[in-house]
Amino acid sequence: MAICFSSAVKPANHFTVFFNPAPKKPIFKCSCSLPTVTTTEPEPVFTSVKTFAPATVANLGPGFDFLGCAVDGLGDYVSLKVDPSVHPGEVSISEVIGPSKLSKNPLWNCAGIAAISAMKMLGVRSVGLSLSLEKGLPLGSGLGSSAASAAAAAVAVNEMFGNKLLPDELVLAGLESEAKVSGYHADNIAPAIMGGFVLIRSYEPLDLMRLNFPEKKQLLFVLVTPEFEAPTKKMRAALPAEVGMPHHIWNCSQAGALVAAVLNGDPVGLGKALSSDKIVEPKRAPLIPGMEAVKKVAVEAGAYGCTISGAGPTAVAVVDNEEKGKVIGEKMVEAFWKEGNLKAVSMVKRLDRVGARLVGSVPSQMNVKI
Repeated sequence: MAICFSSAVKPANHFTVFFNPAPKKPIFKCSCSLPTVTTTEPEPVFTSVKTFAPATVANLGPGFDFLGCAVDGLGDYVSLKVDPSVHPGEVSISEVIGPSKLSKNPLWNCAGIAAISAMKMLGVRSVGLSLSLEKGLPLGSGLGSSAASAAAAAVAVNEMFGNKLLPDELVLAGLESEAKVSGYHADNIAPAIMGGFVLIRSYEPLDLMRLNFPEKKQLLFVLVTPEFEAPTKKMRAALPAEVGMPHHIWNCSQAGALVAAVLNGDPVGLGKALSSDKIVEPKRAPLIPGMEAVKKVAVEAGAYGCTISGAGPTAVAVVDNEEKGKVIGEKMVEAFWKEGNLKAVSMVKRLDRVGARLVGSVPSQMNVKI
């Protein structure tokens, strides 16, 4: 028996679920129908702010489009300031530090779209903002590059006007950006904003669940990124139009096991579940030279599990010891070169439990007490 899917959240009936792996057609307008959450227009409490949003690992194997986590030490920065030269209610991108092909048009830039969305949710109409984006993540890496830019921008606007938006509202603002560039999926933007592990229970309405991995337990991610770009839209197009019932049941059980492992602080169980996807990874791995060999080498070297991070090409392995993780990373790099003829870099990172945050600010004159 086969299951056909057109949406991961809207089953057509009890037995047949329709799923289209291609992203929803992105629609973005400056006058988008995002809810306005403030009754009166807020005043800026800072003249400038700087925010950071972390890299993320989406899917985590069997959790396609509904599971993701944030990783520490990698990410994007956004600097935002009140700018009288910018038309009130609008955002201008003054600078992009990083890949030259990123647009400075705010309607075609992840950070710009998310900033505009957050401004509309806050009802900001009398102030213009200027934004600078510093990319710390490579494009098409499978580490949530677009989500990091969007998360940092949305949080920057929110902090600028007094931190009035809730996390799920910030995720909605970020989703406007994700829909534009890679599809309407929150498994990167949600953990980028909220930190830790996040489960997307529903998209309509948006329902997010933070999964707390016990702080006393060790969990590290070995991230190995080859010199190969895997655009999310292209990798989503490779997914199957139909899924057999046995694979559907298998993946559901593995996703449940993964959630249990996170809540129990069990890196062994987490790695085992993470390695067990039978729907998405088998279609994507052959598109990344050397990926199948890299996964095998990682597990043989002692990793608890290994899979593709998001749409790839980064491979992510789970360990609980940093030194062991470094050795495994070296072997994964060797496998990418030997089997895929790709140069790669490895790093060992911890779970980011905080998410996007304010890292610098200059108070507004009206908020400076003399």
